[in-house]
Amino acid sequence: MTPAINSAKQAGIIFQLHEYHHDAAAQSYGLEAAEKLGVSAEQVFKTLVVKLDGKQLAVGIVPVTGQLSLKQIAKVAGAKKATMAVPEEVERSTGYVLGGVSPLGQKKRLLTFIDASAQAFPTLYVSAGRRGLEIELSPNDLAALSQGRFATLSA
Repeated sequence: MTPAINSAKQAGIIFQLHEYHHDAAAQSYGLEAAEKLGVSAEQVFKTLVVKLDGKQLAVGIVPVTGQLSLKQIAKVAGAKKATMAVPEEVERSTGYVLGGVSPLGQKKRLLTFIDASAQAFPTLYVSAGRRGLEIELSPNDLAALSQGRFATLSA
C-alpha cells in the first residue's frame, strides 16, 4: 500500500492498479510503464515538480511522450518563472522517490496542473507511488483527488 493508493481508496473512486517488473536500466520510467503494460504512451502521464519564482513548489502532470513547458506552467500558475525542483525537494515535499512520484497522496499538497490532453482519454495512468506500479483512473478523478486544474502544459 502506498499513500496514493490509500488516497484513491478513501475517496471511493474507481481505479485499477497495474504492476510490472521495473528495470533499473530503463531510460524512461513512463515509457517503460507504457511498454510493459501494453498501453498507449500518450495515456501514461509523468508527475513533475517545479519551483515557481524560486519559492513555491507546484506539480505538472504531462504525457510521458511530451515535455513540460516551464513557460506554460509558470503562466498558468501566475508566476514569472518556473524551474525544475531539485530531487531532494521533490522527495521531501511529496514523500516519494524519483521515478515513483505520484500526484496522489503527497506529503504536502502542492498546486497541481494536469495537461489538457488527459481529457481525451476515458482513463489514464500515473505512478501509484513506487517504481513499477501505476494507477489507472479517470482524468476527472485525478483532478478531483489532486485538486488539479487542466491546462496546456506540454511544449
